This record gives sequence, structure tokens and C-alpha cells, in this order.
Amino acid sequence: MDDDARLEDVLNDVGPRLRKIRQERGATLSALSEATGISVSTLSRLEAGRRRPSLELLLPIARAHRVPLDELVGAPEVGDPRVRAKPIVRGNRTMLPLTRQPGGPQAYKVVIQPSPDDDCEQRTHEGYEWLYVLAGRLRLRLGEHDVVLGAGEAAEFDTHVPHWFGPAADAPVEFLSLFGPQGERMHVRARPKAP
Repeated sequence: MDDDARLEDVLNDVGPRLRKIRQERGATLSALSEATGISVSTLSRLEAGRRRPSLELLLPIARAHRVPLDELVGAPEVGDPRVRAKPIVRGNRTMLPLTRQPGGPQAYKVVIQPSPDDDCEQRTHEGYEWLYVLAGRLRLRLGEHDVVLGAGEAAEFDTHVPHWFGPAADAPVEFLSLFGPQGERMHVRARPKAP
């Protein structure tokens, strides 16, 4: 069904919907005419489908019935607004994408399970990464550095530097990862602690 046909169906359903709403409220055409300033004959033609609905007619009717305009025209309900991202699972790593647009910084919630098969081999690639630990302990090997981050701690680095990260103990680690293209650095603004 094309858009014109859908629009025609919506418009054809307005009249019966107007009549149903008016009758549910126990209003007469005369009472609705007084409340809206629209003539009884125009209201009658609208309900019978012999008059095309317009905003000039529907807005006062919606106001008189105290209903949203969407209810008069039968607009489809808005779906569930929650984003249901599909997790990416690679071995012992589960990454949940938090951004949906391509390019620019990408955000992930990552959970890494401890695994004896994890090779801990440092790798390099284009980009810049920022990590924030939510739970557990994250071991970060970055070039010659080997550090452990706990919950609430963050690290940032150029991914040209050889790096590897994973659980620092025999427990999973959960963290946020922001990854940006090369040359695009994250900007963290925080107030210094008061002395």
C-alpha cells in the first residue's frame, strides 16, 4: 500500500472515530457545535465522511473533547523507545554497542570473562581509546606499562601504542569503551578536588 492510499484510509476513518468519541462522552452535535464554534451541519458531514477533516476543524474538536489530536486521527502508537542493541560476542568478550551512527566516536559496554585461552598479545591499530571501569578489575598492558584499574578509574591512549586489556583477576570485568578515529581525542571535563 503506497503513502497516498494509507493517507486516504486514515482520513476515511476520522469521521467514524469522531462520532464514536462524541457518543462516548454523551455529547450531542448541538453541544459540540456550541463548544467548538463549528456548525452542526459541518460536524455532521465530518462524522459521515462527506467533509474532509482539516486541522482547522479537528483542533477545536480535540480541545472540546479533551483528547490529543492523535486520538482523533488514529495515529499509530509510538513504539517502545528503548534501544535494543545486539551484543557482539567474540570469545570471552561481550560488547554491547551504545552508539548507532557510523563514523565518529563509538561507545561500547564491554564485559570480559576470565579465560585461560586469552593470549594477552599486544596489538596496534588506528584510533584513540578511552576506558572507564564499571565493575571488577581491568588489567591494561600499554607499551611497557602494566596497570590495574578498579571501578571508577579511567584510562585513555593512542591505539598505535601496542596494547591489551582484560580481567586482572579470576572474575569478569565490566567497563565502558569509547573509541574514536585517529586524531579524534576524547575530552573529559572535571572539576579539580577542593583542597
